Amino acid sequence: MARWLKITYFPNVDFLKMLGVAGFFLLSGAGCQEQQSVIELRLAHILDATHPVHQGMAYMGDRLQELSGGTMQVKIYPSGQLGNERESVELLQLGTLDMAKVASSVIENFVPAMGVYSLPYLFRDHAHFWETLEGDTGRDILLQGEPYRIRGLCYYDAGFRSFYIHDRPVEAPEDLSGLKIRVMRSNLSIQTINMLGANATPMAYGELYTALQQGVVDGAENNPPNFYGSRHYEQARYYTLDEHAAPPDVLLIGTHTWNKLTDRQQAWVEQAVAESVAYQRELWQVATEAALRAVEEAGVTVIRPDKTPFQEAVLPLYEAIRGTELGIWADRIHALSPPAVDNSVDETHVIP
Repeated sequence: MARWLKITYFPNVDFLKMLGVAGFFLLSGAGCQEQQSVIELRLAHILDATHPVHQGMAYMGDRLQELSGGTMQVKIYPSGQLGNERESVELLQLGTLDMAKVASSVIENFVPAMGVYSLPYLFRDHAHFWETLEGDTGRDILLQGEPYRIRGLCYYDAGFRSFYIHDRPVEAPEDLSGLKIRVMRSNLSIQTINMLGANATPMAYGELYTALQQGVVDGAENNPPNFYGSRHYEQARYYTLDEHAAPPDVLLIGTHTWNKLTDRQQAWVEQAVAESVAYQRELWQVATEAALRAVEEAGVTVIRPDKTPFQEAVLPLYEAIRGTELGIWADRIHALSPPAVDNSVDETHVIP
């Protein structure tokens, strides 16, 4: 069995540079005894400890400890303690961090195939979303990062993203005309928002509440739990459920770490991860329903528009990528057959 150094975290240590974190990990383990046999996997993410995705990963850690008889543990560093998501990926590549939860829209800057999940109206519905992620196509995309020293383990539900606007309803693409909309730093997200008529404005998520309050941006786009949990509903009083994108959260492990595990240890990790996906998916559904109720009770107008005009507005983007690597992945996803019955979903998303 591989022998690992157990790391102790000191909460007052700030993340300044990647090398600082690397030195922190190395120095913290320097005094451990050689006979230490418990493998402690260090996992970083930017969410708080109440978030359904964090809870899913905590469940994964508990199950891994049980499956391994206590010989494998997961130490989670939430709330960006070790830096932002891009920095976490870089730490995985360096081998100074074991695992990280990162949005697919961030990973696309390292693994181009992940960019397919940033395409607008990619999925017909939630059933199609999960058929993709849990099938061969989703698994193939997870493994596209191995040449870049990162291996995808699973997808966690991060919901469908929709528009929220400060002071006006959006019922059709023309209602977005000229509005400054905060977006993630994803080229495809920026293209999508601009194609719908708005002015995409990349901005750090932590700056968004103040930007809405001061009128720096007119709105943003996100899933219901994040819209509610961030308290952005206090500044944005209209929420349009156009569900234009569904970039999932992705649990990554560095190949430096993965390749050191035995076959049996890898199997334990995969089982714990798979069980955590089912658990997190249930948490997410509950959180989404609760968030929509809460924002409506707080006076937010929730709009459920006809999605067809929005879908038609972004068709030139699909024409532009036809025949490219991204277009081939999109074609694979569009070719998947939806289940015959899906009682949990009433609305569809169609891209010809």
